[in-house]
Parts: sequence; structure tokens; C-alpha cells
Amino acid sequence: MTENFIIPIHETFQKTIQGEGYWAGTPVDFIRLAGCPVGCHYCDTGYADRGISLPRQLKTFDELINELCSPRVVISGGEPFIHKQLPSLVNRIEATDRQVSIETSGCYWQNISPHTWVTLSPKQHISPKYPIVAPMWTRASEIKLVIETGKELECYSKILLRHNKIPVFLQPEWYNSTVTLPLVLELLQKYPHYRLSLQLHKYLGVK
Repeated sequence: MTENFIIPIHETFQKTIQGEGYWAGTPVDFIRLAGCPVGCHYCDTGYADRGISLPRQLKTFDELINELCSPRVVISGGEPFIHKQLPSLVNRIEATDRQVSIETSGCYWQNISPHTWVTLSPKQHISPKYPIVAPMWTRASEIKLVIETGKELECYSKILLRHNKIPVFLQPEWYNSTVTLPLVLELLQKYPHYRLSLQLHKYLGVK
């Protein structure tokens, strides 16, 4: 009998699009897991204060899978890799012939299915006490850097050179986009092998 684990959820929503990075524009469902210790000040899912006041509920894997509608499922947070149930949840979803993407800050690691797409969005420059763990750099399918000041690339330039086969997306920080979008466009002139990531879902007004 398949184990039916329980995992803490911040929210789920279905029949939307991936707004960011490599898979932007593709139909997806989202599973946002609860909890993140990193505390990014611009977090747009409510974890700037580590999510202390955010709603959370426990759901079984069966409940989560029964909600799914789209061919791709994005597991985000919070920080998904803090949950020991994550590899099992990924396996259960992939067993339904769906593709799984995980969005992570990279400061935690667990072995997961080799078929899973991993979006590494480094936040070590914001919270140095949460450095990116070494396996994440070799496992990442793409790197998404949120650009707020333009200095972010300097923090990771050496390691990005060592892992230059991974596609890199520069994403303007949303709340100050009148400044950050021109900044990213300028950076792309300097780094033409990187790509722009716009948060399409926000421009379109969908969740």
C-alpha cells in the first residue's frame, strides 16, 4: 500500500501559468508548502517575516494529487526542501505522469527524482547565514536571480562561471519594477547569454 504522507501547505491553486523562468507561459498547478527560514524582505508569498502569521493546513498526498489538473506541477514555498516528505511527494506526483518543478533558495538539500526540474533562486546575498549548499549548484536546472540593486550578479559571478551550462534568468524585483526592469535590461547588454524573466502572471493579473 502506498504511504499517504501529510505535509503542511500554505496554499494550492490550479489551472494557472508558470510566470517565471524557463517554463514561463506553460500551464501549471501550484503547491505552496508552508515555512521558510530565509526571510527575504521582498518575498511576494508572505515569508518576509518567516511566515509566522501565514495560514497553513495539513494535507495528505492523496488530497493534493486529487486537486491536480495541469500537466506540470510547481512545488514552491516557502522553502520546499525543509520538508522531509518532499522526495516522496515528488515521486507520487510524477507517478501520475506529470512533470514536477521545485522552486528553492538552495540553502537546503535532499535527494529527489532525477526527472524533477529545479529552479535555484539564490538568496545568500540577502541572508548570508543561509548559504547555498554545494549539491544544489550541480543539481539546478536553471538559475533565477531576482535583481533589486544590480549587485546580485557580483555575489555569484565566480560560481556562475563554474556552472556556465545552467541557464540563468534575471528577474526584476516586482515592487520597484520601474527601477529594476531598466536595470535588468542594462545588465542583459553586459551579459547577453543570460535571459529576462518577467513575472507574467502579475502582468496578466492571474494567480
